[in-house]
Amino acid sequence: MKNLKKIKFSLVIAMLFVLTTSSMCSSDDNPSPSNNNPEDVINIVNNGTWRITYYYYTDHEETSNFNGYNFTFGASNVLTATNGTNNYNGSWSVTDSNSNDDSISDLDFNISFTAPVQFEELTDDWEIIEKSTTEIRLKDVSGGNGGIDYLTFTKN
Repeated sequence: MKNLKKIKFSLVIAMLFVLTTSSMCSSDDNPSPSNNNPEDVINIVNNGTWRITYYYYTDHEETSNFNGYNFTFGASNVLTATNGTNNYNGSWSVTDSNSNDDSISDLDFNISFTAPVQFEELTDDWEIIEKSTTEIRLKDVSGGNGGIDYLTFTKN
């Protein structure tokens, strides 16, 4: 009889533990297929033209290097920068570096330019730190010197 009481008590404690821990979980703890996937970002930037409103390179701001340029994130991953006189082509993509959760920081915004020099500085796999339909904020930690670069595209 004593053993039966111990078993019942243990079962009650185990059930309370399960109920308590399961109630602590929320739906936000599970990845959402529509939350922070590459397609969301791709659909945002494919719409319209964009300009660089902030570029911070390691230890100083260089936003003015891109004044007057509009960026188009086109089909087939073609990235075009134009200021009406000069046109530069590069490439772009958005990739998910970790499919185990829905953190926006797992999305990489990849940019590549081969010319001119100031556009080559944009070439990197940028971490997306914030996105909306009108602004994409990016960050990159430099592997060589540990400096942090920031890049913001704002929709025209």
